[in-house]
Amino acid sequence: MSQDDNKDFLVDLEIKFDRLITNIDGVKEKQEEMLENINKIKEAVYNPDEGLYARLKALENWKNTSSKMIWTLFTSMVGLICAFILRSL
Repeated sequence: MSQDDNKDFLVDLEIKFDRLITNIDGVKEKQEEMLENINKIKEAVYNPDEGLYARLKALENWKNTSSKMIWTLFTSMVGLICAFILRSL
C-alpha cells in the first residue's frame, strides 16, 4: 500500500467513525426521549389520585350507583302504573 492509499483509508475510516458516533448520539437521544415518555405513561397510569386506575375505579362506582338508581326508578314507575291501574278498576 502506498502512502496515499493509507491516507485515503484513514480518512475513510475517520468518516465512518464520525458517522458511527453521530448515529450512537442519535440513538442515545431517542432512548432519553423514550424514557421520558415511559415515565409520563407510568405517572398517568399509576398516579393514585388522577391515574387511569383511579379513573376506572370512579367510573365503576358511578356505574354501580347509577344502575341502582335506574332500577329504583324503574320499580317505582312500575308500582305507580300498577297503582293507577288498580285504582281505575
